[in-house]
Amino acid sequence: MCIYTIATYNSLVKMRNRVHNAWAQIDVQLKKRFDLIPNLVETVKGYAKHENEVLTEVTKARASVGGAQTTAEKIDANNQLSGALSRLMVVMERYPELKANTNFMDLQGQLKEIETKIAYSRQFYNDSVMLYNQKTEMFPARIIASIFKFKPEMYFKADEAEKAAPKVQF
Repeated sequence: MCIYTIATYNSLVKMRNRVHNAWAQIDVQLKKRFDLIPNLVETVKGYAKHENEVLTEVTKARASVGGAQTTAEKIDANNQLSGALSRLMVVMERYPELKANTNFMDLQGQLKEIETKIAYSRQFYNDSVMLYNQKTEMFPARIIASIFKFKPEMYFKADEAEKAAPKVQF
């Protein structure tokens, strides 16, 4: 029984650390995106002066990301930022001269690459959370998890706005 307890405890610690590492990887990509956004917004401002509402929304969403403290707050703030960036991309499609700007094209490429990495990181994080949560909920490991106060982790979920299919108009 003692060996089982030790093995289960060590397994839970390992899995919890994997979840924390997976979140840290998401955090790295989110920071890159966070740092890229002001450059992207300034570039778009020069071409789309009358699109202030969308640009303001992106700026506010970015600020909420900077102020988020808990994992839940960070997830919510980044979901809001993802939605605002999606709306910004739609606006940018209306400006052919903007799409020809090499600085803009470089920024857009970097943002696309970061968004892809964020998607993969979210998937890895959620896979790690699933395995950890399963371990903490399944008998008999649940008893060890309860004794040592291992708590379930939160999944990174898309908000409702991100789940809706984008409307394409020509």
